[in-house]
Amino acid sequence: MKVKHFFVATATFVSVIAIAKSANITVADMVGGHGSHHQKIEVPQGQPIPSVDLVIHQDAKKGWNLQAKVTNFEFAPDKINAAAEPGEGHAHLFVNGKKITRLYSSWYYLENLQAGENRIQVTLNANNHADWTSNGKLIEDTEIVKVSQAVNKHQGHN
Repeated sequence: MKVKHFFVATATFVSVIAIAKSANITVADMVGGHGSHHQKIEVPQGQPIPSVDLVIHQDAKKGWNLQAKVTNFEFAPDKINAAAEPGEGHAHLFVNGKKITRLYSSWYYLENLQAGENRIQVTLNANNHADWTSNGKLIEDTEIVKVSQAVNKHQGHN
């Protein structure tokens, strides 16, 4: 019985390695980046390079208002899952490496963050969900929000 479990465990481990290699995912991608399993797509030469600037405003009552200021980029929620077109798509929002949602416009309300440092990242994505890149670099912006216990406990309710 132990031999059978060894072979099943070995076969499972080999399968995971084979899947990861075929998907071109590394442990470094999962730990250091935003953990995206999406393909990457380079902005075509001659096209304006999009950019995103993430600005975080603490809400007066509770939470945070996130603003993704974009240039050379248009949010196109009506074209989600369609072919990639330069300069359009949507964004993905990550908090501490975990994807929270898609953004179809510049503003998003984030109600809660954990106490301590929070890494908030926005990536620009094509209609087909591929990560837009320029010169091989992900088009994104990341901000760190430090939250004290007092902020979480004392913010009012909406």
